Amino acid sequence: MINRSAEKRERQNRVRRMRNRAAKSTMRTAIKKFDAAVVAGDKDSAASALALSLKLLDATASKGIIHQNTASRKKSRLQVRFNKLNDQAAVQA
Repeated sequence: MINRSAEKRERQNRVRRMRNRAAKSTMRTAIKKFDAAVVAGDKDSAASALALSLKLLDATASKGIIHQNTASRKKSRLQVRFNKLNDQAAVQA
């Protein structure tokens, strides 16, 4: 027989795990949309997708779902890709 407090702890952990998984999934989806916009060469949609991705990365890091250094690294890499897209567009124009 399991303790009542252990049962409650399991329920709480399940709810938190599902909330964290949903937040992580939303973050990953935003990053994938940014990647798709960069591959397509669409600067405007890439800019809006980048803004959303950076916001979601900050939010997940502040909640402790991902580590702050991981969020910073991902944000940096996304920004570098966006800058390369802008540089290519400037050279072609």
